Amino acid sequence: MNEEYDVIVLGTGLTECILSGIMSVNGKKVLHMDRNPYYGGESASITPLEDLYKRFKIPGSPPESMGRGRDWNVDLIPKFLMANGQLVKMLLYTEVTRYLDFKVTEGSFVYKGGKIYKVPSTEAEALASSLMGLFEKRRFRKFLVYVANFDEKDPRTFEGIDPKKTTMRDVYKKFDLGQDVIDFTGHALALYRTDDYLDQPCYETINRIKLYSESLARYGKSPYLYPLYGLGELPQGFARLSAIYGGTYMLNKPIEEIIVQNGKVIGVKSEGEIARCKQLICDPSYVKDRVEKVGQVIRVICILSHPIKNTNDANSCQIIIPQNQVNRKSDLLASVTSWYQKTWEQKASLRNFCFQIFISRTYDATTHFETTCDDIKNIYKRMTGSEFDFEEMKRKKNDIYGED
Repeated sequence: MNEEYDVIVLGTGLTECILSGIMSVNGKKVLHMDRNPYYGGESASITPLEDLYKRFKIPGSPPESMGRGRDWNVDLIPKFLMANGQLVKMLLYTEVTRYLDFKVTEGSFVYKGGKIYKVPSTEAEALASSLMGLFEKRRFRKFLVYVANFDEKDPRTFEGIDPKKTTMRDVYKKFDLGQDVIDFTGHALALYRTDDYLDQPCYETINRIKLYSESLARYGKSPYLYPLYGLGELPQGFARLSAIYGGTYMLNKPIEEIIVQNGKVIGVKSEGEIARCKQLICDPSYVKDRVEKVGQVIRVICILSHPIKNTNDANSCQIIIPQNQVNRKSDLLASVTSWYQKTWEQKASLRNFCFQIFISRTYDATTHFETTCDDIKNIYKRMTGSEFDFEEMKRKKNDIYGED
């Protein structure tokens, strides 16, 4: 503990563990500590079920009908991985995939007019879907062909649209798409939680729809993946990567003080000992005086005895309830998992008040990890002065298995 490190990381959430792994792979001496006795921080998977009852102060014990407590893993922050998204790329480049197994989520559903409809995953499903009428389907197909052919490097594919200036509202008008189709596209494909995007340049929305389509194309059923045994496996996988490259891990370590001298972090004090460092990464809970709350996310855990109605008895799925369907300012999102995978928050706007302390963002309301990866890339750039490069995540040597 009484040593000097290049980087000290506080908290074992996914963001912190990925950055810890990257820094270790790049030759940094890393010390990683967490006040909790488990990995994952606020994004942990809680097991056994008895611990979930204790965490939320539920009186009594789980009923016997729920089986063994050890058979349960309950995610505190439910999310899926986009099959062609940034987190999957990080897993592949670092080869952390060798420590994890995944299953494809069985489907994605959207709420409309009091009913739940499957988001089509094939052309046949799209033609048979009652989400939109025959003529709407033709116009929507034309729009999807445009998105698929769109290439930011080839202006010939723009078809009169300026992706950096034309709003998404105007793009919808160009293809004569109705309000129901707009709701479906913006919230079930582009995965926006509000309609603010309509008056923004269309570039990001087109790329979001392309990401959804490319992720769907990889496995066919849905664009989402989920790790066996819960999301808590993800930070543990990257923690293992860091340890292979010399990272030191300490759980159940109370953090007494972050030591700052002349406006720059120089170390961390724990149980009377001081570990010195040049840079510090931490989640907001370790520096509550340096962050500002700007909103909150309400999460609810529901333990059901049956599949969700009108989902074809899917063992796993996502259900999107667009804001306009329920007169809200933002969407309602449901992530459903079950034994099939063998398996609830507050949001902050963060500000640095001294040099070389890098504070991660808390997990937002999205049902995927794309914004988490954006935060990781942002912290990496601020720490190293260089743009994030997936190549820098590649292993530099054989691991303990001796594999290339």
